[in-house]
Amino acid sequence: MLVMISERVHRDHGRRLSSVVPDATWLRLQDDGTLRFGDEHVEPAAVAPEVAFISNDVFYGPVKACFALLEGWPSLQWVQSAAAGTEAPLYRTLVGRGCRITRAHVTAVPIAEYVLRSVLTHYQQPQRLAEQQRAHLWKHQPFREVWRTDWLVVGLGSIGGEVATRARAFGAHVVGVRRTPRGDEPVDVVCTPAELLDRAPDADVVVLAAAGGDETRGMIGSAFFERMKPGSIFVNVARGYMVDEPAMLAALGRGVPEVAILDVFATEPLPDDSPFWDHPRVVMSPHSSGGGNGRVQRAVDVFVENLARWPHADPLVHEITARDLPAVAETWVTERR
Repeated sequence: MLVMISERVHRDHGRRLSSVVPDATWLRLQDDGTLRFGDEHVEPAAVAPEVAFISNDVFYGPVKACFALLEGWPSLQWVQSAAAGTEAPLYRTLVGRGCRITRAHVTAVPIAEYVLRSVLTHYQQPQRLAEQQRAHLWKHQPFREVWRTDWLVVGLGSIGGEVATRARAFGAHVVGVRRTPRGDEPVDVVCTPAELLDRAPDADVVVLAAAGGDETRGMIGSAFFERMKPGSIFVNVARGYMVDEPAMLAALGRGVPEVAILDVFATEPLPDDSPFWDHPRVVMSPHSSGGGNGRVQRAVDVFVENLARWPHADPLVHEITARDLPAVAETWVTERR
């Protein structure tokens, strides 16, 4: 079995992978997008891998070259992705020709930490203390607490669940939104998307963490923003296309919500002339809330588990089908590097 992995994964985890599938041979994707087999560089047309792993380092490195390689290899039978998103056009191509695709849910922890840190930063304004320290000024600085705030977490998958768990640990009251409640959600109240507008006026913090897809496209618009309460925070760690961005900018211009914490945008990378760059009520990051160091190990763990299952034709973890693919394909930020 010929398996394509990155040079970094081979270096850091090759021994473990070989112990799982001793008969596998490894085709190594380099940072410059070329391939090595053993000690030699090889051309893509000269190899026919059955399995490929799109690891985290590939998404933030030679991802365009990797996607082109995968599209050009009809030999592929299974591709493991370290990401959870299914919007990339490549996935539809691969599934359409019978290649199996598995994904990984490994960024919930860092995204949840990002959300809590961002909200705490806005509430506590630590830059005021830094300014006072530089000025040798001793002055008491009160701040707002997360305790007894009301949170509305839209989407209770792995990310939304981790956000809710951490917010409740700080003493917040959390309402979670889920299409089909299961009864085991880590929230105080569960509601359905039909109740979303009714819940908006009570929320001090709104966190958009819903799964991507056609059902969530444009789900937050002017009607929602018009119902948000003064002093509230809007956080988007899901997908930019879920929000009507002109409506959000208009709402921020009116002062409600008080601030928008945005890790994702409808167009990525964000254009140089975007009003988000310099907006006084926007705190932004370049689609990097999931960048915690632990995600790399967790993604390899998923690959190892599936790699052990593959030779025995056992069910694969987190496998997607054509039903999981959105009708409108999206391009990830890292594809444009």
